[in-house]
Amino acid sequence: MSFDYDLFVIGGGSGGVRAARIASGHGARVALAEEYRMGGTCVIRGCVPKKLMVFASTAPAAIEEARAYGWSADAGQFDWPGFRGKLDAELHRLEAIYRKGQENAGVKVFDQRATVSGPHEVTLADGTKISAKHILVAVGGRPFVPEFPGCELVMTSNDIFKLDTLPERILIVGGGYIACEFACILNGLGVQVTQYNRSPLLRGFDGEARDLIVDQMQASGIDIHTHVVITEIEKTENCLKVTCGDGREDEFDAVLYATGRTPNTEGLGLETAGVELGERGEVMVDEWSQTNVPSIFAVGDVTDRINLTPVAIREGHAFADTVFGANARASDHELVASAVFTQPEFGTVGITEEEAEERGNAEVYVSSFRPMRSSFAGSDARVLMKLIVCRETRCVLGCHIVAPEAGELIQMVGIAVKMGATKEQFDATCAVHPTMGEELVTMRNPVRHY
Repeated sequence: MSFDYDLFVIGGGSGGVRAARIASGHGARVALAEEYRMGGTCVIRGCVPKKLMVFASTAPAAIEEARAYGWSADAGQFDWPGFRGKLDAELHRLEAIYRKGQENAGVKVFDQRATVSGPHEVTLADGTKISAKHILVAVGGRPFVPEFPGCELVMTSNDIFKLDTLPERILIVGGGYIACEFACILNGLGVQVTQYNRSPLLRGFDGEARDLIVDQMQASGIDIHTHVVITEIEKTENCLKVTCGDGREDEFDAVLYATGRTPNTEGLGLETAGVELGERGEVMVDEWSQTNVPSIFAVGDVTDRINLTPVAIREGHAFADTVFGANARASDHELVASAVFTQPEFGTVGITEEEAEERGNAEVYVSSFRPMRSSFAGSDARVLMKLIVCRETRCVLGCHIVAPEAGELIQMVGIAVKMGATKEQFDATCAVHPTMGEELVTMRNPVRHY
């Protein structure tokens, strides 16, 4: 059977562009459709702009610390329009790089929406039908907002980068890492931040690390309320009036919902093609990223496996090598390190202490202290280093770090944990002094056993 392309990729995010470029490098005829902007969530409306906002938001604390170290310094007023202009220019630059990468690889790019219309067919928004031997779905996810009176008045993380001005008072609804990151960012930029969630913040993460982060968020001025559910939002002449199930009422200039993300499969035509979807709309795939329809594959957040950009990239690369490169390999989802860019940062890999308690046969090593830098400056901020060790094999099963630049630290620790390093091998590594990270190789006695 003759096809227009060997591979048609739907979605120009991290996983899709990697798969397209690698498949083309293996000699495949490849096309890709993206309905919005090349780069996807991470580059255009996620990781990259968020991290740049993190950098901007930490400046006031850095200047305050500078004064404690003897400098005469003043933060002045934050210029949001000026920052946003530079941010937009940077995103345009990155999008151009992603597009150029596809063109240089020989990938045909269609700047419009594509839907699946059969096991070997996609339909573009202009009605054009294209046949492909293989179809890869890499459309990512989208923010989820529950339905309630006034839900149309809220914004999501997609909108935060487009604001003309920053609000004076904002309510952030949600308790996951996105909600907590934006609470810290906007607080650092001078916005009065209140955060509501129906349960404790950062659920699913290590409890001791989570509690330390929440304590320091509150100490920085973020007004956090848990076990709160919004029932209605009403627009008044000057603000948004928020009403909660417990009778609580408050007023804000803006409300940001960060209550999770959902796979972006609605209206994509997958059901028509016979592709199996999960309860949340996620594309069901096997270890090879293949759906129940042999010609259709999916990678990234749309599969709802591990929703991280580097994971999507690896899944896309593994798919292309397997199908087009005669190098069958499944993407490895074990011991994936990650970082939460709250203030302080949180780096994590492996099991939590709660999981260790459930499994048993584990030791927990913990060091929590005021680091030299902030202590000298008179700050009460603390850091946390935690190792979870199997008592039988002595392998380090988990590591959790709450500290400045924790993301940088966990990337290095993740290598050792992935290699199966033992606690004794950590201990045999000479400390680098004076650093925060040296605590990871100097903790001698477990604080808890399971």
